[in-house]
This record gives sequence, C-alpha cells and structure tokens, in this order.
Amino acid sequence: MQQLTVKDRKKQAPYFYRFGKYVKKNWQLYLIFLMPAFLLTLIFKYLPMFGIIIAFEEYSPLQGYFGSQWIGLYNFKRLFSSTEFGRLFLNTLKLSGYNLIWSFFPPIILALLLNRISRAGLRRKAQLIVYLPYFISTIVLAGMIRLFFSSVGPINSILGTTIDFMSEPSWFRTLYIGSGIWQGAGWASIIYTATLSGVSQELIDAAKIDGATILQQIRHVELPALKPVIVIQFILSAGNIMSIGFEKVYAMQTDLNKVTSDIIPTYVYRLGLEMGDYGYSTAVGLFNSVINLILLIAVNMIVKKLNEGEGL
Repeated sequence: MQQLTVKDRKKQAPYFYRFGKYVKKNWQLYLIFLMPAFLLTLIFKYLPMFGIIIAFEEYSPLQGYFGSQWIGLYNFKRLFSSTEFGRLFLNTLKLSGYNLIWSFFPPIILALLLNRISRAGLRRKAQLIVYLPYFISTIVLAGMIRLFFSSVGPINSILGTTIDFMSEPSWFRTLYIGSGIWQGAGWASIIYTATLSGVSQELIDAAKIDGATILQQIRHVELPALKPVIVIQFILSAGNIMSIGFEKVYAMQTDLNKVTSDIIPTYVYRLGLEMGDYGYSTAVGLFNSVINLILLIAVNMIVKKLNEGEGL
C-alpha cells in the first residue's frame, strides 16, 4: 500500500480545516484588513440597535435611555389604535407592492435587449446611456418631476392640458414608480447583463442551427441562465417591500397628495424629527422592520417550495 506524503495528506484535508490553519498562520494580515470593516459594522449597524429600547419608553433626551420612564407596549397600542395606522400601512404596502411588480421586470428585459446588440462598441454606448440616470440624485430627480409635471410644465404643453400632476393623489404612485423605472432599470440590469455574458456561445449557436427564433433562444437558453439571479433578486426585493425609500417620497410629497403619499417612513420622520415624539416614532419604525423580516422569511420559504428547495 502506497504511503501518503505529508503534502498529500494536507491536500486531502477538509477545505475549512486547511483554511483555518492558513488564517491561524497569517492572523496578523486578517486582523489588519478585517478589523476596520468589523468595527464599522459593529459601530454603525449593531450598536444603534440598542436604540429600540426607546420604543418601550416615554423617551426624553434630557433623561436618556436609562432615566426615561418605562411604559412597555403603550406606544404599540397607541399605533394600532391610531386612525392613521390603516391608511399609512396600506399606502406603504401599495406603493412598495406596485413598485416591485412594475420595476422588477424592466431590468431583465433591458439586459436581454442589450445582449442582442452584437457590436461591442454600440453595446457599450447603449449601456452608458441607460446607466446615466442612476447617477442623478434623488432630490434632483424629484425637482425634475415637479418641473416637468407642473400645471405649466412641458408635459402639459405637449398634452394641451393644465393638470397639476403633483397635486393629484391618483397620480403620485404612477409618477413615483415611472420615474424609478427610468432612473434605476439600467443600473439594475448590470447583474443580469453580467450573467448573460457568461452564457456559452456554443449553446446559442446550437439553438440557431436548430432553427430557434430569438424568442425561443431567450426562453430556452438565456432565461434558464438568469433564473438563479432572478430568484435571489426577487427574494431580496420582496423582503424589502416595506423599506421603501423615504427621501424621494418626502421630496415629491405635497399637502394635496398626502392621501396616497404619506407612508410609514415619512410618518416616522414627521413624528421623530419634527414633533420630537421619539418613543412613538421608534415603535412605528420597529413595527415596520418586524413586518419586513416576516415578509423576507415568508417569501424565501415560498420560493424554496416553488424552486426545488433553492432560496437564500
């Protein structure tokens, strides 16, 4: 029987065991490079979680965390009994849900279209054009929307109308979602474009030889390659359905469209920073985070069942 050398034994050792030995040997290197990231995560992600204690207190900045009066679940009872709770929850859910439905597929379609451009130079120019809107700041974008869709703006000039879109509650979600697709679809398509670039050209050539049309190539070659990425992106997007961006909604909000534009994040901002009701606003934010966590777990479980056990 052939004797294994020390080198052969090391090669046959489990990967994690070998990796652990390597880390132990070069721990100074890992300490130098990982410690800053660890400290930043600890300070700015985990330590602020201690602040959720405010949700159970009649918090006063002068008395601090430990000096403020403990009131238990009173803030949550106040939230659920509030006349605004139902409207805020439904507004948040509708805006996030519609945004997920309408903005999830355009990046996939855009990536498939970009992948069809055979000339590399033309493809790069097209990608540059569709990526550019992403770099417009949220406040600038909101200003553009207000300008273009005002009663005397260019949109009304083209349509020959005098509709003040920003004052119409029924138009708020359309403007929010439509502008979001225009701004983010190109950037969101990067991950799909990168995945498609790894598809074997031999498979595409074989499909062409078999007489497959463009739609058949997309269905049988490109979409199966995109499936794992689509699943992961959907789980992450659905899990964040209640974490809709505050800045853009607040920048587009007016007194006349608050019926549909007032959502949980803007409500938290108004309570906490404008009215100084820190305990109640923290309770509202904590409720929103818990709902997010439940949705993420639920969506992941559903996708696992529908996708042969593959999820996050």
